[in-house]
Amino acid sequence: MHDIIRQLDEKRAAARLGGGERRVEAQHAKGKLTARERIEILLDADSFEEWDMFVEHRCHDFGMADTRIPGDGVVIGYGTINGRLVFVFSQDFTVFGGALSEAHAEKICKIMDHAMKVGAPVIGLNDSGGARIQEGVASLGGYAEVFQRNVLASGVIPQLSLIMGPCAGGAVYSPAMTDFILMVKDSSYMFVTGPEVVRTVTHETVTAEELGGALTHSTRSGVADLAFDNDVETLIMTRRLVGYLPANNRERPPRLPTSDPSDRIEPSLDTLVPDNPNQPYDIKELITKVVDECEFFELAPDYARNIVVGFGRLAGDAVGIVANQPLVLAGCLDIRSSIKAARFVRFCDAFNIPIITFVDVPGFLPGTSQEYGGIIRHGAKLLYAYAECTVPKLTVITRKAYGGAYDVMSSKHLRGDVNFAWPSAEIAVMGPKGAVEIIFRDEKHDAEKLAAREREYREKFANPFVAGHRGFIDDVIMPRETRGRLCRSLAMLRDKKLDNPWRKHGNIPL
Repeated sequence: MHDIIRQLDEKRAAARLGGGERRVEAQHAKGKLTARERIEILLDADSFEEWDMFVEHRCHDFGMADTRIPGDGVVIGYGTINGRLVFVFSQDFTVFGGALSEAHAEKICKIMDHAMKVGAPVIGLNDSGGARIQEGVASLGGYAEVFQRNVLASGVIPQLSLIMGPCAGGAVYSPAMTDFILMVKDSSYMFVTGPEVVRTVTHETVTAEELGGALTHSTRSGVADLAFDNDVETLIMTRRLVGYLPANNRERPPRLPTSDPSDRIEPSLDTLVPDNPNQPYDIKELITKVVDECEFFELAPDYARNIVVGFGRLAGDAVGIVANQPLVLAGCLDIRSSIKAARFVRFCDAFNIPIITFVDVPGFLPGTSQEYGGIIRHGAKLLYAYAECTVPKLTVITRKAYGGAYDVMSSKHLRGDVNFAWPSAEIAVMGPKGAVEIIFRDEKHDAEKLAAREREYREKFANPFVAGHRGFIDDVIMPRETRGRLCRSLAMLRDKKLDNPWRKHGNIPL
């Protein structure tokens, strides 16, 4: 018995050591934590239960039979974040560069299967050189097994990917199918083909950071939702993000008691919208003044900045927020913003998170680059997402709601549950100037007549009452009352039930 206990202690010590002290020191020298150090920060203290610590690869080719390290480059198990169950896998770059083997993949699949059984989120900490070349197709098969589980888990349990080192080749497709991707600046990157291959094939010279670094993916490609300065900040912010999410698609998001009164009046909002309809303002000021404790968790803040998405709480309940940003492109919808918002709306709908939409949109962005890029198809993604959505939908039109963009932004016609407008709201096919120039094109040479026609159009449509007369707006509210009216509406909709017609799946315009 004593020999077995000694062997157990030795094997556990060997597994915890990973690739050895020298490789651990090299990891630290890069400013990166080890696989187990990351788990310790991510999960509640002493909550981690590790599985498969003794698993080893089964490869005998290319000298691999002589090199076996317990755990085989990935640490898996479960624990809690703020007392709530989550499953975790953390790739260990100190062991074979974190390369994925058949056994490595089996470990990841095991916790994904268990997470699906019990209905708990999966968080993947990615730090891997890719497929283990020595294993050939067995490694590729392992990736495909993981991909299949990503797809089956989509919309069933939340999946989060933390890119904390290299993630290249086929490895990038597992994170790409998860709900949120967080990266670390200067130490993580994602790309399908590396700089050397790019140089050989296209003759472009580019660094790994330029090709697939955290800033590239959080500002240019939109692949990553957030980028942070170091491992610790990334892990802490992941804990915060998980706090807004339900465990699975059968549960509601967690409630967080708040001392912030649900009927709090915010007089400063009465002057938020400028008198000049062409003058911008920051929609984030409205968001932070409406949500509990002024806490707003924004996603993709540096990508498609003309639309704002993220999580907040109203009277303790988690909500998803979508808002046009007048500070950027006047709040116009374009290809990037449509895709960004559509994906977020679909996530919220899948996981029972009510959606609050703040509307100030003059329309879709015009131009050949948008049309050639497929704005029709991509804009339809946002339309499709809102129309399909069955969770409570609350909409507030703060200023402009013009043309098809009015319809798209959670209008009453797309089954919006409660639609409010501020007195400054303008709901029309287009702005007064453009409308008059079309309707009265015969008078375009008479500046005085055109000006009079513009005033007439503005008086008729530069207010929310025409839409109110038809019931497209449920009420015109004072801006200061916005938080209270939203909280009451959300409470009324708590037990909302709405089902779409049965189908295998829709055909969203991808």
